[in-house]
Amino acid sequence: MRDLPSGTVTFLFTDIEGSTRLLHDLGAEGYEQALAEHRRLLRAAFVTHKGVEVDTQGDAFFVAFPTAPGALEAAAEGTQGLAAGPIRVRMGIHTGTPLLGEEGYVGVDVQRAARIAACGHGGQVLVSASTAALTGTDGLRDLGRAPAQGPCPPSSASTSWARASSRRSRASTAPTCPSRRHRSWVGSTSSPRYSPYWRARACSP
Repeated sequence: MRDLPSGTVTFLFTDIEGSTRLLHDLGAEGYEQALAEHRRLLRAAFVTHKGVEVDTQGDAFFVAFPTAPGALEAAAEGTQGLAAGPIRVRMGIHTGTPLLGEEGYVGVDVQRAARIAACGHGGQVLVSASTAALTGTDGLRDLGRAPAQGPCPPSSASTSWARASSRRSRASTAPTCPSRRHRSWVGSTSSPRYSPYWRARACSP
């Protein structure tokens, strides 16, 4: 088994926004090249900040970090690296104390991290309260509490937050939000520490 971090672990999930449409726009060969570059850039960022790749499915990554700041910096570096290309990636970060079993991580923290990532849109990095508590909230915007389940409310899909990229159309449907028990944060556009592509994602009414 890979040398996965244990104890307090920070998970990072990624997913490409609009991959089907992007495949249609770029064609199979163009998309394959863009996908390979996306993987190269993200993997380089993960390794630099001591992330361990847990799983890769299609165009998505599941990565574990021994520290919350390392995960946040890797997300910022990866987002910045992808800014010049056609691919926009949503990322979700959550810190917890999962069980490390014989075949990987077990526990609700994995599910929470995945749901937080699903709540985002391309170019956004969403961070749970448990992660923000370890990194500090400087440069992070408090988004309030998310609904316990179901899609984000319609108000969160308004143009007040969706300026991550003028080249991309906004999603027509809202993704699933993280648990109500966990506040979410997102990198602020005003902080020089973080990528200017981080934008507010309000899942609360």
